[in-house]
This record gives sequence, C-alpha cells and structure tokens, in this order.
Amino acid sequence: MRASDRAYATLLDEIQDGALPPGAVLGEVEQATRLGVSRTPLREALGRLAADGLVAQQSPRVTVVTPIDADDIREIFEVRRALEESAARLAAERGDAAAFAELEREFATADLIGSDGLDAYYGLIARFDRELDGSVANDYLTAALRTVRTHLVRVRRLARDNPDRLAASVAEHRLIASAIAARDADLAAHATHVHLHNALSNILESLR
Repeated sequence: MRASDRAYATLLDEIQDGALPPGAVLGEVEQATRLGVSRTPLREALGRLAADGLVAQQSPRVTVVTPIDADDIREIFEVRRALEESAARLAAERGDAAAFAELEREFATADLIGSDGLDAYYGLIARFDRELDGSVANDYLTAALRTVRTHLVRVRRLARDNPDRLAASVAEHRLIASAIAARDADLAAHATHVHLHNALSNILESLR
C-alpha cells in the first residue's frame, strides 16, 4: 500500500469513528510524524479527505475536520434518497433475484441481541449494499453512493442505538430485499423511501 493510501485510510477511520472529532486540527508536521509518512503523501491524503468533504484547509499547513450538524444530515439524506431509490429500482430490474431472496431470508432471522448480534447485523447491511452496488451496473451511481456512505458512517455514530428502531430497520431492509427479489421496482423504491424517512427521523430525534 502506498504511503498516501495508508495515511488516507488511517485518517478516514479516525474521523469516522470519532477519534478525530469535528474541529480537530490536523497539523501537517504533527500528522506526518504520527503516521510515519513524509509530507508529500500526507498532503495527498488530506487532499482526498478534502474532496470527500471530511476536512477543510484552514491555512497552508493546517487542516481541520469538518463539522456535521442536523442541516448537514438533512442534505446528506436528500442525496441518499435520490441515489438509493434509483439503485433499488435498477437492482429490481437487473440484479440477481436469488441473491436478494437469500438476503431477505437472513434479514428475517437477524439477531440483534448483544454486541455480536449488532456486528452481524451491520455486516449484513454491508453485504446488502455490496449486492445493490453490483446490481445497478452503473459506475457513476455506485461512486456517488460510496461518497454518501463515507459521511453516513459519521452520522450513524452520532445517533444513539435504539432497539426499536434497529428492529424496524431489519424489517424495512427485509421488505426492500424481498421487493428486489420479486422484480417489483416500484415497491423496492417505495420501501427504500420509507426506510430512509424513518432513519432520518430517528437520527434527528437522537440529536435533540
């Protein structure tokens, strides 16, 4: 792995998991020393993070982690709705019905008890996303989805785990997977719309 890729991956993980919170100052000299890279690959990594919207340059040698608030979250979800509803429609038309039928069965038996259950659930969500991305057969759409998901990791960390909401999310994902497997593009898009509306409402409520 190139030094710039390694620095980017480390900083991205730290921003997403909150180790580098909004407003954290990323001094060029300090970060290069901490990450064990020279300034050139560090600048490349910071440039990629800036393109992602996760950091902003405050001065030539100082970069800060960007803030995220309720207005940012609403804007992220506006984009997410447009992308994911389109992706659900395309997956219903182009995707592997058997793969989504299997995902539907796994959502039906998902166990949310304890940290292991939650980890397994989020792993199942990641598999669903990968299957969705592969099904749309549109590199531009999947690239846009990846950008949005980069921010969603931060958003999810801000929201408190709500057992009732997690259970509802499982049911919502099950319906989306079932609709895609049945080649019902309208239902897949509508179920995605409902899921995202409920997810946004829960996140905003948790921030109050």
